[in-house]
Amino acid sequence: MQATQAVPVTDEPQPKPVPSMVRWTGHLVDWSVICLGGILAVLIFVNVVMHAAGRDLAWLTELGELLMVWVTFLGGAAAAQRGAHMSINEFLDKLEPAGRRWADAAVQGFTLLVVLVVFFYGVRIVQSSWGNVLTTLEWPMAWQYMPLPLGMGLMGVFVIWDLIQILRGVPREQRYPDA
Repeated sequence: MQATQAVPVTDEPQPKPVPSMVRWTGHLVDWSVICLGGILAVLIFVNVVMHAAGRDLAWLTELGELLMVWVTFLGGAAAAQRGAHMSINEFLDKLEPAGRRWADAAVQGFTLLVVLVVFFYGVRIVQSSWGNVLTTLEWPMAWQYMPLPLGMGLMGVFVIWDLIQILRGVPREQRYPDA
């Protein structure tokens, strides 16, 4: 006779499966950060070797700076999908589950507001910088500013998904089981 395991019964809502659009966006963000970060590491290494040899390629430094901006804002989106941004939870951890839920919703609501404001102004910065060029690469300056609205838009996707989960009553431990 085969033994069966009892499934624990809980009153807490279970998290819904992550929609494929959010899941694939998360994978795309993760792989973008990995690839750009790897390229950045190689560029920095080559630049250090070049400097040690008494040579300098200014475009290498400028490309490294550009990639650093991309990795920073895409990395912010990657952190948002995992609930990994820094937070101070001493007060929130002392709240009852219902209070914690509403506090988490308020925090994510405020975060979404900030993300939308930065996204809006980021788009304006990108739009206004197409006429300027990077010094050595001679690419439109907009490419250096583009990760600002892109990262905020991606972060917004993950914050909205988390807010939906919060409003469904899913506790943080289930929304971010690895945190």
